[in-house]
Amino acid sequence: MPGRHVTDHQMRLFMTLKQTHSIPIAAAKAGISQATGYRLNSDPVLPGQKKPPRGRRRPDPLAEIFDAEVVPLLTSSPGLRPVAIFEELLRRHPDLGPGIRRTLERRIRAWRAEHGPEQEVIFRQIHTPGRMGLSDFTAMGKLCVTVAGQSLDHRLYHFRLAYSGFEHAHVVLGGESYVALAEGLQNALWSLGGVPQEHRTDSLSAAFKNLDRSAQADLTDRVDALCRHYGMTPSRNTKGVAHENGAIESPHGHLKRAIEDALIMRGSRDFETLGAYRAFIDEIVGRINARNAKRIDIERASLKPLPDRRTTDHEEVTVRVTSSGGFLLRKVFYTVPSRLIGHQLRVRLYDDRLELFLGATFLQTLPRGRATPSGSHGHVVNYRHVIHSLRRKPMALMGLVYRDQLFPRRAFRDMFAALLEQTSEKTACRMAVDLLALAHDRGCEAELAAQLDEDLRQRRLPDIQALRALFAPPPETLPGISVQLADLSSYDRLVGDVTITEEAAA
Repeated sequence: MPGRHVTDHQMRLFMTLKQTHSIPIAAAKAGISQATGYRLNSDPVLPGQKKPPRGRRRPDPLAEIFDAEVVPLLTSSPGLRPVAIFEELLRRHPDLGPGIRRTLERRIRAWRAEHGPEQEVIFRQIHTPGRMGLSDFTAMGKLCVTVAGQSLDHRLYHFRLAYSGFEHAHVVLGGESYVALAEGLQNALWSLGGVPQEHRTDSLSAAFKNLDRSAQADLTDRVDALCRHYGMTPSRNTKGVAHENGAIESPHGHLKRAIEDALIMRGSRDFETLGAYRAFIDEIVGRINARNAKRIDIERASLKPLPDRRTTDHEEVTVRVTSSGGFLLRKVFYTVPSRLIGHQLRVRLYDDRLELFLGATFLQTLPRGRATPSGSHGHVVNYRHVIHSLRRKPMALMGLVYRDQLFPRRAFRDMFAALLEQTSEKTACRMAVDLLALAHDRGCEAELAAQLDEDLRQRRLPDIQALRALFAPPPETLPGISVQLADLSSYDRLVGDVTITEEAAA
């Protein structure tokens, strides 16, 4: 058409149509004039190939510098960043100016493509159903999740099947450890309903940290025994080579982004309980698995059957309950009922809990505590275990090592601080112990904490007698007891009968 340039596409179309049509018809169908059609027929070079190459519009600022100064730097230090070379050139040649940075970066990229060192090649693998499952841990601190207002320091154990993409995630409160791996892996396998042929980890480098050689060997033996129980072949990728675990390293990011999106849609990052947060994670992972349901069903048919039972997913240690009413385990002090003082207990150590046994008898479950990041001892304290002794020795509260952890709720701790400000130490300790005793005796810990919060807002001290009356059981709930006194004359008849019996026997 007049005033418009013929494109390469129009010319290719014209040359194709010309094979079955006359030149005027082919030109009309290609959207060009008949004269242009005859001209293109005599000169079959594409218009794009007739354009002269674009030349420089300004002098090359690196013409005398690149080969003389930049190339020697790249040759002697292949890992040198372009920005470092750029800053060095500005130092050597102040007249260059910052506008050469992009030119320099493009020139270095082109030089490295032609003369740079060989780079590592990633070999894509074919995954077959039922062959490989992978385990890894990923940190979750950046998500800023809280439970009951307290920051949750945790990570996720993540399991994935390489072929189908089946995933399982388990919230881990500690670091990478055998118990976290064993519990998470077994939960994943029993949820899946089958076992892959091979199980791969990243060498558990964090679990090996600060362990001596014998402890590292013991950890490796336990992981291998876990795999043997399920009939899996254990394998580990080369330390520091993350792409060998690529079938799970990349899904780490996808899973965390899905959790981040769900937290934003939820509108809050705070959860009432740890169980609620774990249910939240399970729901997200369940949606991911639902998208891969067809491939998962295909892979399930190729999995090996599960064994008859789970294997050990805990560590077992023996502790002795001291006169302090508890025991020390891995720099954490735990309180137990005082009747256990002097006894040895068997402790099953899980990632998030401790199970206590006296001989073969199960006693109770305690939440697992951990030492503080500074290295000082932690405390897991239940005031119900020691309240009977505190009643007799309330001043012990003043310098108690685990005093802050003794208070079950923040309101009790804040009220004790207010009592110390407004009364003597003796009175403050006595009233604080009375409040704890009231919460224990009447089972009103939450309700009493709410009342103490109200007293703190009103800036008044608690009235112990009024609180006892407030939380006393309603009179109508007390059972009615009728006592019938025996007639005292019946005792005289009983004594007389005994005397007659003794005379007859004589």
